[in-house]
Amino acid sequence: MKRPAVFLCSFLLIFSLITQPALAEEKEKELADDSKSAILIERDTGTILYDKNSHEKLPPASMTKVMTMLLIMEALDSGQISMDEKVRTSEYAASMGGSQIFLEPGEEMTVEEMLLGIAIASANDASVAMAEKIAGTEEAFVARMNERAKELGLKNTKFQNPTGLSAKDHYSTAHDMAIMAKELLKYEGITDFTKQYESYLREDSDKKFWLVNTNKLVRFYPGVDGLKTGFTSEAKYCLTATAKKDGMRVIAVVFGAPTSKSRNAQITKMLDYAFSQYSSHSLYKKGENLGKVKVSKGHVKEIHAQTSEPISILTKKGEKITDYSTEVKLNKNIKAPVKKGDTVGKIIIQKDGKQLAESELIAGKNVKKASWWQLYKRSFGLFTQAK
Repeated sequence: MKRPAVFLCSFLLIFSLITQPALAEEKEKELADDSKSAILIERDTGTILYDKNSHEKLPPASMTKVMTMLLIMEALDSGQISMDEKVRTSEYAASMGGSQIFLEPGEEMTVEEMLLGIAIASANDASVAMAEKIAGTEEAFVARMNERAKELGLKNTKFQNPTGLSAKDHYSTAHDMAIMAKELLKYEGITDFTKQYESYLREDSDKKFWLVNTNKLVRFYPGVDGLKTGFTSEAKYCLTATAKKDGMRVIAVVFGAPTSKSRNAQITKMLDYAFSQYSSHSLYKKGENLGKVKVSKGHVKEIHAQTSEPISILTKKGEKITDYSTEVKLNKNIKAPVKKGDTVGKIIIQKDGKQLAESELIAGKNVKKASWWQLYKRSFGLFTQAK
């Protein structure tokens, strides 16, 4: 009587080994079954956890504003603009249709207020006003958007405006949008805007304006704190979302869902999948010093090479991290001037010859060219030392 029982147990074991991977694969297929394309990545390493037609060129609608917000945050970081700086609204910016905060020609708001309108209410008028503030004209800003896309290695993205309003030859992909979001999230302050479900503008006037986030998941999914929705009749319902849980941040993108309910459901499935199957192990925080680089003919001789973003290792749930190696490569022959944030090296994390993560190291501060007097003193010092 023991043989049939042994046979049955063996059969069930073999059956489970065969069916479990198949069931897992089937579950992954169902994550974004009702969209044209989708992708799920872990933010720090960029590891792709799920992919569906992620390189298909599609209209991104207002997810375009992920790039618009990236250029705004970079302008803030470089000191080109400040949060309390006033931005004047042109007649052209005020004429934008679609989602808006109803700016009037000549009306002024701070950069912070404009960014709030873009991040929460997807304001097209505020997007154009900020584009003109940063680049002078909308056309110049769009040129910078496309230049920045190329710098990020995005081969299937082309912008015609900073808003996402329908335009010929304006497209992106789920993959490219995830990379833009990954870059934007280097600026951790952006989620202070995108995570808000509601806020107000013009609070001290009779034109008080209520902002309600177009991304309802910031209210209904724990850990979601951004980033950007999108909708046009051509694009259908789109969303680039991010969430953080137990130290791991992920980015989920959906293009072309038939309804907002379907869009949110698919993003929810992807987030649930990521947090149930993977863990992130933090190695370095943003802004940590990992070495010094020499600067030729600068007002200082060397500067710190800092991490440009959080650096982590990703594993399956329950898997431990051991025997990984860290390699810091610093650039040589760096000449002044150097701007804070310029790339000065990189860090590579490997295990068993496989690269787990790679990230840029950046200049921790600005370095001006040394004056002739500084250079003279240095050369004179070297001369006296040689004697």
